[in-house]
Amino acid sequence: MGIALLAASCSINQMAINAVSNALTGTESGNVFTTDSDPELVGDALPFAIKLYETLLSQNPEHQGLLLTTGSLFIMYANAFVQTPAEMLDPIDYFFERYEGLDRAKNLYLRGMDILYSALDKKFPGFSTATVSSDTLQPLLRQCTINDVPLLFWTVAGGLSAYSIDVFDFNLGSRLNDWAAMMARAYELDPDFNNGAIDEFYILFYAAIPENLGGDMDKAKIHFERAIEKSSGLSAGAYVSYARMISVTEQDYDGFRDMLEKALEIDVDEDVSNRLVNILAQRRARYMLDNAYDFFSSLPY
Repeated sequence: MGIALLAASCSINQMAINAVSNALTGTESGNVFTTDSDPELVGDALPFAIKLYETLLSQNPEHQGLLLTTGSLFIMYANAFVQTPAEMLDPIDYFFERYEGLDRAKNLYLRGMDILYSALDKKFPGFSTATVSSDTLQPLLRQCTINDVPLLFWTVAGGLSAYSIDVFDFNLGSRLNDWAAMMARAYELDPDFNNGAIDEFYILFYAAIPENLGGDMDKAKIHFERAIEKSSGLSAGAYVSYARMISVTEQDYDGFRDMLEKALEIDVDEDVSNRLVNILAQRRARYMLDNAYDFFSSLPY
């Protein structure tokens, strides 16, 4: 009798944990953050939210929704509230603070990436160790469906973001081909994912990496046009990415200014689902305009 009651109690507890896990990882759960108009409120709340999700995950380690949400929150927090503020610090006056911020962002990216890889491993055993070079990754990618696109997207986003901070991390650098294949599969499955999020990723990807590793400025520009089309012109981040990765590389100040001004003209309330993202992107746009001398060797008077 006692054993039966204990088993029933454990079953009820697991049901309760599953119910909470499902509620906190539903399709609308992320809107609590992305629709907010106060970045400071979200930035202060996210660490607690992440630890809450980690606590649930420790009790429910097989829950795919928890794995995806926890891993992606680490990456979003690292990008918006750790890396970006660190990059805005003066590299001379705040050298150590900037270095520490970027190092912390890298570690947060890797924590998120590891959680997401564990989710992929649970669905496709051996995924995290599979590689393009060993011809073990492509068979697993062919098993992926449109439901796996968020996992693929955020895993690659976390890994490449960490690598962008530390390009001398050869362990990360060795995975570039694998991440390229993962994102290509995600784009094949759902090219319109999150209103052009993968196209925005490709603006950065093709503009940042060397040509011998697949970089291609023309492809970056094509994906910019697609991102603008898929977001109905309401993604400030796409304009900022173009200015930062293409206009600066080509030392095109007029194009730089035009793109950032377009980012600032967007009404953040027109696309409520991405209001927070657009507010943060507009902050980055203002910073870049105010500090244009940091990006160009010479500027017109």
